[in-house]
Amino acid sequence: MRTFAYCRVSTLEQNAETQAHQLKEKVPELRPDRVISESISGGVMAMERPEFKNLVENKLEAGDRLVVLKLDRLGRNAIDVLSTIELLTKKGISVQSLDLPVSNLNSPEGKLMLSLMTAFAEFEKDRIRERTNEGLQRAKAEGKRLGRPMADSTVQAVLDAKAKGLSQAKAVKATGLSLSTVKRYWNGRKAS
Repeated sequence: MRTFAYCRVSTLEQNAETQAHQLKEKVPELRPDRVISESISGGVMAMERPEFKNLVENKLEAGDRLVVLKLDRLGRNAIDVLSTIELLTKKGISVQSLDLPVSNLNSPEGKLMLSLMTAFAEFEKDRIRERTNEGLQRAKAEGKRLGRPMADSTVQAVLDAKAKGLSQAKAVKATGLSLSTVKRYWNGRKAS
Protein backbone atom coordinates (compact mmCIF):
# COMPACT_ATOMS: atom_id res chain seq x y z
CA MET A 1 0.00 0.00 0.00
CA ARG A 2 1.35 3.39 -1.02
CA THR A 3 0.61 6.46 1.07
CA PHE A 4 -0.03 9.86 -0.49
CA ALA A 5 -0.77 13.13 1.29
CA TYR A 6 -2.67 16.17 0.11
CA CYS A 7 -1.92 19.65 1.46
CA ARG A 8 -3.94 22.71 0.54
CA VAL A 9 -3.68 26.35 1.50
CA SER A 10 -6.16 29.00 0.46
CA THR A 11 -3.90 31.83 -0.67
CA LEU A 12 -0.55 32.28 -2.34
CA GLU A 13 0.70 34.10 0.76
CA GLN A 14 0.27 30.90 2.78
CA ASN A 15 2.64 27.97 2.56
CA ALA A 16 1.70 24.28 2.58
CA GLU A 17 5.12 23.33 4.00
CA THR A 18 3.82 23.43 7.57
CA GLN A 19 1.13 20.90 6.69
CA ALA A 20 3.63 18.72 4.83
CA HIS A 21 6.02 18.77 7.81
CA GLN A 22 3.25 17.82 10.26
CA LEU A 23 2.11 15.01 7.96
CA LYS A 24 5.65 13.62 7.68
CA GLU A 25 5.95 13.65 11.50
CA LYS A 26 2.65 11.80 11.97
CA VAL A 27 3.01 9.42 9.00
CA PRO A 28 6.67 8.28 8.99
CA GLU A 29 6.28 6.08 5.88
CA LEU A 30 5.19 9.08 3.79
CA ARG A 31 7.67 9.75 0.98
CA PRO A 32 8.33 13.42 0.07
CA ASP A 33 7.52 12.77 -3.61
CA ARG A 34 4.03 11.60 -2.59
CA VAL A 35 3.07 14.83 -0.86
CA ILE A 36 0.86 16.88 -3.19
CA SER A 37 0.39 20.56 -2.35
CA GLU A 38 -1.52 23.41 -3.91
CA SER A 39 -2.66 26.94 -3.16
CA ILE A 40 -6.35 27.17 -3.96
CA SER A 41 -9.52 28.07 -2.09
CA GLY A 42 -11.37 25.32 -0.28
CA GLY A 43 -14.48 26.74 -1.92
CA VAL A 44 -13.29 25.30 -5.24
CA MET A 45 -14.75 21.82 -5.62
CA ALA A 46 -12.13 19.13 -5.03
CA MET A 47 -12.19 17.66 -8.53
CA GLU A 48 -11.87 21.14 -10.02
CA ARG A 49 -8.53 21.72 -8.28
CA PRO A 50 -5.74 20.93 -10.77
CA GLU A 51 -3.29 19.19 -8.40
CA PHE A 52 -5.95 17.21 -6.55
CA LYS A 53 -7.59 16.12 -9.81
CA ASN A 54 -4.22 15.00 -11.17
CA LEU A 55 -3.57 13.08 -7.95
CA VAL A 56 -6.89 11.23 -8.14
CA GLU A 57 -6.88 10.56 -11.87
CA ASN A 58 -3.20 9.83 -12.51
CA LYS A 59 -1.42 8.81 -9.32
CA LEU A 60 -3.71 7.09 -6.82
CA GLU A 61 -4.50 3.43 -7.46
CA ALA A 62 -6.68 0.86 -5.74
CA GLY A 63 -5.09 -0.12 -2.44
CA ASP A 64 -3.42 3.26 -1.91
CA ARG A 65 -4.09 5.53 1.06
CA LEU A 66 -4.69 9.27 0.97
CA VAL A 67 -3.90 11.19 4.16
CA VAL A 68 -4.87 14.77 4.97
CA LEU A 69 -3.98 16.70 8.09
CA LYS A 70 -7.55 17.94 8.52
CA LEU A 71 -10.75 17.00 6.73
CA ASP A 72 -11.28 20.61 5.63
CA ARG A 73 -8.21 20.27 3.37
CA LEU A 74 -10.43 18.17 1.10
CA GLY A 75 -13.01 20.95 0.99
CA ARG A 76 -14.91 23.56 2.90
CA ASN A 77 -18.30 22.20 1.87
CA ALA A 78 -19.51 19.00 3.58
CA ILE A 79 -21.31 17.87 0.43
CA ASP A 80 -18.13 18.14 -1.66
CA VAL A 81 -16.03 16.40 1.01
CA LEU A 82 -18.47 13.50 1.18
CA SER A 83 -18.68 13.09 -2.60
CA THR A 84 -14.87 13.20 -2.80
CA ILE A 85 -14.50 10.50 -0.15
CA GLU A 86 -17.16 8.42 -1.92
CA LEU A 87 -15.28 8.76 -5.23
CA LEU A 88 -12.01 7.69 -3.61
CA THR A 89 -13.68 4.78 -1.80
CA LYS A 90 -15.18 3.52 -5.08
CA LYS A 91 -11.68 3.57 -6.58
CA GLY A 92 -10.43 1.41 -3.69
CA ILE A 93 -8.46 4.21 -2.04
CA SER A 94 -8.61 4.52 1.74
CA VAL A 95 -8.91 8.00 3.18
CA GLN A 96 -7.51 9.13 6.51
CA SER A 97 -7.92 12.51 8.12
CA LEU A 98 -5.55 12.94 11.04
CA ASP A 99 -7.93 15.26 12.90
CA LEU A 100 -10.59 12.55 13.22
CA PRO A 101 -10.63 9.76 15.80
CA VAL A 102 -10.95 7.04 13.13
CA SER A 103 -7.89 5.92 11.22
CA ASN A 104 -9.73 4.98 8.05
CA LEU A 105 -12.90 6.60 6.75
CA ASN A 106 -13.61 3.34 4.86
CA SER A 107 -13.78 1.32 8.13
CA PRO A 108 -17.09 0.65 9.95
CA GLU A 109 -16.29 3.50 12.36
CA GLY A 110 -15.38 5.74 9.47
CA LYS A 111 -18.59 4.83 7.66
CA LEU A 112 -20.56 5.71 10.79
CA MET A 113 -18.82 9.07 10.95
CA LEU A 114 -19.52 9.61 7.23
CA SER A 115 -23.17 8.67 7.78
CA LEU A 116 -23.43 11.38 10.41
CA MET A 117 -21.68 13.81 8.08
CA THR A 118 -24.05 12.81 5.28
CA ALA A 119 -27.02 13.58 7.50
CA PHE A 120 -25.56 16.99 8.29
CA ALA A 121 -24.77 17.58 4.61
CA GLU A 122 -28.34 16.68 3.65
CA PHE A 123 -29.58 19.09 6.30
CA GLU A 124 -27.22 21.76 4.92
CA LYS A 125 -28.51 21.15 1.38
CA ASP A 126 -32.12 21.44 2.51
CA ARG A 127 -31.38 24.67 4.36
CA ILE A 128 -29.65 26.13 1.27
CA ARG A 129 -32.66 25.15 -0.85
CA GLU A 130 -35.06 26.73 1.67
CA ARG A 131 -33.08 29.97 1.84
CA THR A 132 -32.84 30.12 -1.96
CA ASN A 133 -36.60 29.62 -2.36
CA GLU A 134 -37.31 32.21 0.33
CA GLY A 135 -35.08 34.70 -1.47
CA LEU A 136 -36.74 33.99 -4.82
CA GLN A 137 -40.22 34.41 -3.31
CA ARG A 138 -39.19 37.68 -1.66
CA ALA A 139 -37.73 38.98 -4.95
CA LYS A 140 -40.91 38.03 -6.84
CA ALA A 141 -43.05 39.73 -4.19
CA GLU A 142 -40.94 42.88 -4.61
CA GLY A 143 -41.59 42.73 -8.35
CA LYS A 144 -38.01 42.00 -9.33
CA ARG A 145 -37.35 40.23 -12.60
CA LEU A 146 -35.60 36.92 -12.01
CA GLY A 147 -32.96 35.44 -14.24
CA ARG A 148 -30.06 36.83 -16.12
CA PRO A 149 -30.51 40.45 -17.19
CA MET A 150 -30.48 41.09 -20.92
CA ALA A 151 -27.57 43.17 -22.12
CA ASP A 152 -28.41 46.54 -23.68
CA SER A 153 -26.41 45.50 -26.74
CA THR A 154 -28.81 42.57 -27.29
CA VAL A 155 -31.83 44.85 -27.13
CA GLN A 156 -30.11 47.26 -29.50
CA ALA A 157 -29.24 44.47 -31.96
CA VAL A 158 -32.92 43.46 -32.14
CA LEU A 159 -34.05 47.06 -32.61
CA ASP A 160 -31.40 47.65 -35.29
CA ALA A 161 -32.56 44.55 -37.21
CA LYS A 162 -36.16 45.77 -37.01
CA ALA A 163 -35.12 49.26 -38.19
CA LYS A 164 -33.43 47.69 -41.24
CA GLY A 165 -36.80 46.20 -42.15
CA LEU A 166 -35.88 42.60 -41.38
CA SER A 167 -38.57 40.18 -40.34
CA GLN A 168 -38.26 38.52 -36.92
CA ALA A 169 -37.06 35.29 -38.58
CA LYS A 170 -34.37 37.18 -40.52
CA ALA A 171 -33.42 39.11 -37.37
CA VAL A 172 -32.79 35.76 -35.67
CA LYS A 173 -30.31 34.82 -38.42
CA ALA A 174 -28.70 38.26 -38.52
CA THR A 175 -28.20 38.57 -34.75
CA GLY A 176 -27.65 34.94 -33.77
CA LEU A 177 -30.28 35.31 -31.05
CA SER A 178 -33.15 32.93 -30.41
CA LEU A 179 -36.59 33.71 -31.83
CA SER A 180 -38.03 34.10 -28.32
CA THR A 181 -35.37 36.71 -27.49
CA VAL A 182 -36.03 38.62 -30.71
CA LYS A 183 -39.79 38.57 -30.05
CA ARG A 184 -39.28 39.71 -26.45
CA TYR A 185 -37.34 42.84 -27.50
CA TRP A 186 -38.97 43.50 -30.90
CA ASN A 187 -41.02 46.41 -29.59
CA GLY A 188 -38.24 47.90 -27.48
CA ARG A 189 -39.12 46.25 -24.15
CA LYS A 190 -36.13 46.28 -21.84
CA ALA A 191 -35.28 43.83 -19.11
CA SER A 192 -36.14 45.21 -15.70
